[in-house]
Order: sequence, then C-alpha cells, then structure tokens
Amino acid sequence: MGADRGSRERSRESRAWVAVVGWLSRPLASFHLVLALCGLLTLLGVVMVLSASSAQPGGVYSTFVRQLIFVAIGLVALWAGLRIPLRRIRSLSPKLMIVALVLLVLVITPLGATVNGAQRWFALGPLTVQPVEIAKVALTLWGAHILVVKARLLHHWRHLLVPLVPVALLMFALVMAQPNLSGTISLGIVLLTLLWFAGAPGRLFGALLAGGVAGFVVLALVAQYRLARVLSFFSPDADTSGAGYQAVQAQYALAEGGLFGVGLGQGASKWKYLPNVQNDFIFALIGEELGFLGCAVVLLLFVGLTLVGLRIATRNLDPWIRSVAATITVLLVAQAAINIGYVVNALPVTGVTLPLVSYGGTSLIVTMFLFGVLAACARHEPTAVADLQHLGPGRIGRLLRLPVPPPYRPLRRPR
Repeated sequence: MGADRGSRERSRESRAWVAVVGWLSRPLASFHLVLALCGLLTLLGVVMVLSASSAQPGGVYSTFVRQLIFVAIGLVALWAGLRIPLRRIRSLSPKLMIVALVLLVLVITPLGATVNGAQRWFALGPLTVQPVEIAKVALTLWGAHILVVKARLLHHWRHLLVPLVPVALLMFALVMAQPNLSGTISLGIVLLTLLWFAGAPGRLFGALLAGGVAGFVVLALVAQYRLARVLSFFSPDADTSGAGYQAVQAQYALAEGGLFGVGLGQGASKWKYLPNVQNDFIFALIGEELGFLGCAVVLLLFVGLTLVGLRIATRNLDPWIRSVAATITVLLVAQAAINIGYVVNALPVTGVTLPLVSYGGTSLIVTMFLFGVLAACARHEPTAVADLQHLGPGRIGRLLRLPVPPPYRPLRRPR
C-alpha cells in the first residue's frame, strides 16, 4: 500500500514537472512571464504602500492614491514599451540621450526643485520628474546601440571606450552635482553591464571598479551625511539615534516579523519609527508584516526576473536586443539587491528603491516602461516571431494592439 502511494506521488510530481517544462517551451512563455512578474511586483507594491500610507501625513490614503495614479501612468508606459517597435526605439536612442543630458543639466539650474538639500527633481504641479531615471533608459538603449554599431572594432581600446565611457562619465558628474549617489550607482551598473556583454577585457573592469571605489571614498569624505552613513554601517550601534537610526529600526522591524509576520497593516515601524518606510525601507515593512515568507516571495520574484531576463537575452539573435534585455535585467535586479542589502544591513544605506514595490513617481513609471521593453524583447525570440507570424498576435497582442515583430535579418556589411 505504501509503495503504491509513493509510486502515485512520484507519478504526479513527474507529470507536474513535464507540464511546467512543456509550458516553458512555448514560444511566448518568456513574454507571459515578464508580464506576470511585473504584475505581481506592482500588486505587492500597491498593497504595501496602502499599508504604509495609513501612517503618512496628508490623509490616510493620500500616499496610496498617488501610488495608484503612478501605476496608471506606468501602465501606459508599459504599453508604450510594448507597442513601439524595437527598431524605432533603437533609432530614437541618440535623441533620447541628448534629451537626458539636457535634463540633467537643467535640473541643477534654478529650474530644478530642491528638497532636503538635493536638487534632483523638476516640479510639475503636484508631480515631480527625476531626470536620472530617464538617463538610465537613455544610457541603456544608446549604449547598446553604440557598442553594436562598433562591434567589429571593439578589440581596439579607443573604439571600445569612446564615446560610451566619456558620455557616461559626464552623466555621473551631472548626477553627483545634484547630489545623487544612488542614481550614480545605477548608471554605473548600466555602464558595467553594457561593457560586460560587449566582451570588454577583465582588466578594464578592474580599472573601472577601482576608480568607482576611489570615487565612492572621496564622495563619502567630502559630504558629512555620506560619511556618517558609511561609519554607521561599520558600527550601527554607535549612533542609534542619528546616522544608524534607520538601519537599526529596519533590523527591529525584520526581527519583529519573524516567520509569518505580525499581519498586513499591523506593523508598528510605519508609525514614524522607520522614516521613509514607503520608499527606501519598504522591504523592512514587508518583513515585519508578512514575515520571512513575504520576504522570500520578493526574493523569488526577482530571482525569476533574473532567469527570465537572461533567457530572453540568450534566445534572441539581434545583438542590440540581447544587450538591452541583459542590461535591463541586471539593472533591475541589482537595484533590488542593493535595496534589500542595506535593509538587512549587508550594505551601507544608499537610497536605491526596490523596483515596482517602493513608493515612487518617475522611478515606478520608468521601471514599468523597462518591463514593457523587456517583454517586447521576449516577443522577438525566433520561436515567438514564427509563432506570431503564423498564428497571429494572440489574445494579449490583439487586446493591446501589438505589432507582429519581423524576423531578424543581420545587416549585410560591404566586403
């Protein structure tokens, strides 16, 4: 009897595994997975911002309502990333780069709005726009375009570095002038990822990383609040009411949650015990209210994004799409890793938000646009293109009026 029961259980597990493998082998599996991951992370973010908004000034649901407005705009951005042909996006990338550079210059003039000593935003009535988020997209799309155009020349240092690295360094300088260390780190991740997937030699990364560490040290020394953050990371208990306050309170929130959490909406950290809980420290609130299991779900979603994004990159034939898909994936997952890292006190606090989960305006909208572009890259996988051209756009494609992607045809270079 026991042997029969064990045999039936193994048979069910085998059929379930075959079903999962079979579904993953479908032509549009990557496309559906990207949309599902985006939807789940956005839904989780809306729920947690709703929980956090009960303790925010301006009304019980003011922060939550603003988040819903950002999500609505983000859905339009997601659709735009899906709807605009990737060839068109690539052709527009140089113009987008120029726009991003102009905005980064303008934001540090009197046109920019200053909040808490930082001049990072344009104020448009009740809304604000953060140019560094646009700069991330521009550097990703334009940088991939430049490296693909110069693919045959990248074994020469001059062609590998120019113009990508000088333009990126100009962006870094403009962003640090705001000042905005978290934005600079994100742009640095984009640059390193582009060079990595372009096949840059290892010694270049050593030089860039050494320069980045040196720059971080200099920036920490010249700004007192940054130095305090770094010192509080090494000694969080030395100033629990000052620079180390957020880190210590985040640890208390995670410890309070335990395995299953104290219950959604029941967390105490949001009642001004943990500042900016809806932004930088939303992961601590997840740990407090949903426990270790809630945190594990967040980690699994970003692990899933890693696997799906790299699957899209490896299955595409177009080198620009491969580079863009890989860079978007690494950027989003690295931002999540940094955010979670400083919440659990494994990294110094830098202000990088948790993609789609943290409360935000420009960051949320731009992230949803990047998910749209990544989903569009998934529709350009060769098997997906063949399926869409044979069987039509499918239900989601018809609903969103998505164009059928053309098959990849490499450019013929003159002999």
